[in-house]
Amino acid sequence: MLNTLCLTLAADSPADHVYNHVFIKLANGFWLWSGNQGNLVLSGIILIFGMLWAAKHVSTGTGDDAESYVTRNPFAHFIEVLCVYLRDEVVEPLLHDRTKALMPFLWTIFFFILVNNLIGLVPIMDAIHLVAPGWKAKHMTPLGGTATQNIWVTGVLAVVAAVVFNAAAISRLGVGNYFKHMTGGAPLLVAPMIFVLEFLGQVLIKPVALAIRLFANMTAGHILLATLLGFVGVVISKSIFVAGPVTIISVLGAFAIMILELFVAFLQAFIFMFLTTVFISLMDHHDEHGHDHEHGHAEGHEHAPAAA
Repeated sequence: MLNTLCLTLAADSPADHVYNHVFIKLANGFWLWSGNQGNLVLSGIILIFGMLWAAKHVSTGTGDDAESYVTRNPFAHFIEVLCVYLRDEVVEPLLHDRTKALMPFLWTIFFFILVNNLIGLVPIMDAIHLVAPGWKAKHMTPLGGTATQNIWVTGVLAVVAAVVFNAAAISRLGVGNYFKHMTGGAPLLVAPMIFVLEFLGQVLIKPVALAIRLFANMTAGHILLATLLGFVGVVISKSIFVAGPVTIISVLGAFAIMILELFVAFLQAFIFMFLTTVFISLMDHHDEHGHDHEHGHAEGHEHAPAAA
């Protein structure tokens, strides 16, 4: 079994363990179902039922003592702490009064990316290919790969984020002030150029940066992990003096990279959500605080005693 697993890991290309694989293709070449689609559906099921379960276990109690309000389940408590931290320490300092309205979306995008990142670390496709070698030869799988490695998936996530942070800006500023905000108060001669750059940033550059950052990080780490494990399959038929040291080094290196990848899975989900929050906060009233400051400063002068 170990030999079969090692040979499975030693694919022609380490990227084969990461990239999307077709499962059902129509006659015209359209992919009706792929491994990434299976992962996305699986992550949706996990999120729906997992969060319903977590919400049930973190709901407030009905007793008179404080203990009845304490979350008993450790995993549900972890989810609760994570949600509270993201709301109170990350989002609220940036969005203030809009936190409550936008937090459901930000929580959703964080956990959706996180779950897909973690599923991508599970060798689901390799396990399926062990059971069905014919599918491996045809590069087919109904489930597996890394959905957040797919540029189309990260692109759609970025488009959704762009729609939200632009819609939030228009809702906050109004259409006129939304476009006026993009000039940054620049002089008339340079205002058109500033507007074009800011507008491209809002509708193109920021979403593209979100998509590429997530895509590149998940691709690089997963391919590195597959490469290290692939060395085991390459040397499995060699002398014990060659296979032994290479196997030990590869497994230890893969274990270290796996720990790093777990960290990266959380980090990239956090970064995507955090940058979306930052982009929402940037398109806000910048003159209100300045106006209040000037107004308070003026009042101070009015009430100051006259010079002798």
